[in-house]
Amino acid sequence: MTHASSPDLLVLHAVRVTGVANDTAVARRTGVDHDTVCELLPDFEAYGWVTHVAFGGTSGWTLTERGRDEDTRKLAEELKEAGARAAVEQAHKAFEILNGRLVRACTDWQLRPTESDRLASNDHSDPAWDARVLNELEVLGGELTQLVGGLADVLARFGGYGERFSAALARARAGEGQWVAGVGVPSCHAVWMELHEDLLSTLGIPRGAEPGTR
Repeated sequence: MTHASSPDLLVLHAVRVTGVANDTAVARRTGVDHDTVCELLPDFEAYGWVTHVAFGGTSGWTLTERGRDEDTRKLAEELKEAGARAAVEQAHKAFEILNGRLVRACTDWQLRPTESDRLASNDHSDPAWDARVLNELEVLGGELTQLVGGLADVLARFGGYGERFSAALARARAGEGQWVAGVGVPSCHAVWMELHEDLLSTLGIPRGAEPGTR
């Protein structure tokens, strides 16, 4: 039976995995009603778990070190309560295999090497090149949906990643290229990186401490 996370964990953890998020974004991502989100986040600010930031026309909540510690504690308790460690560890191993392919696909979307410049920017003038990248992302999206489907069977909060990735890819296919790896939108790359952070934080693995990383 799948484990449903408490609203306070969902809201706090959403801020962690997104980096910076406003009330509406947190509510949309978690499924927690907007009024509850608007009550919880100021409480979290009072506890010293989150702080409100604004820069470059963007504003939202971000986690403090104390908030990160609290989120880590809550995640560890939930993982034990749900008996989900083995499932998350298996998903993390599968994700690591897929991660290199995602990074290559996003790099190929941004760069298209030439004979004189192997770091030349992709000007998207080669439809075949772009189609190959989008097709690879389509395959990866299917793998992602399968991976998180298994996770959501034990921890419900992992649901939704596949849908968000597919929605971003659909916009990229419709001509909005920033939805592949753009910053400031829930692009394919952004959704993928959120899942990566979610897996690492759930297992208590510091970023950069995975096997094979330097």
